[in-house]
Amino acid sequence: MSADGVNNERRRFLIAATSAVGAVGVGFAAVPFLSTWKPSARAQAVGAPVQVNVSKLKDGQILKVQWRGQTIGVLKRSQAMLGHLPEVDARLRDPDSTESDQPAYAANEARALRPEYLVVNMHCTHLGCIPTLVPQVGAQPFDPEWKGGFYCPCHKSKFDMSGRVYSGVPAPTNLKVPPYSFIDDQTLMIGVDPEGAA
Repeated sequence: MSADGVNNERRRFLIAATSAVGAVGVGFAAVPFLSTWKPSARAQAVGAPVQVNVSKLKDGQILKVQWRGQTIGVLKRSQAMLGHLPEVDARLRDPDSTESDQPAYAANEARALRPEYLVVNMHCTHLGCIPTLVPQVGAQPFDPEWKGGFYCPCHKSKFDMSGRVYSGVPAPTNLKVPPYSFIDDQTLMIGVDPEGAA
């Protein structure tokens, strides 16, 4: 105790205790505030990448998944399906995909990282309807020289087996290809570009 009757040790203890309690109180107040900056689980799920197991897909089968509120189709194509792609080039609006929305690694005839798998946004580029996969080659009510592809029943737009749009239909561009990459031979990830992709 000092000469003027003040207990300095007690004063230091009270200041330290008050500071500690205040710091804890600030922490408890800050946690709920800071947690509001974090996106909700639902918001994270909407934009989160989606893994797709393609090991059970047979030639001509399509698997549809949701990513960012859009229907994404993963189509397994046979060598015969891929062989028909050049046969329709003259009938397409954008056969080289120069005016279409796809990553640079999908700007090829197959519009894919691996030719056998087409990963495409299934919403028609006209008004957003979901085209039907019609893989059979041969005359169809909507095309007497059909080589397989997608047909949109809403407004009769047609796309080949790479999602490339035919000329003379309402859809202005090819179906979009989202970013995607392969984790391994059986699994692909929609929403993530391959490592080193531009």
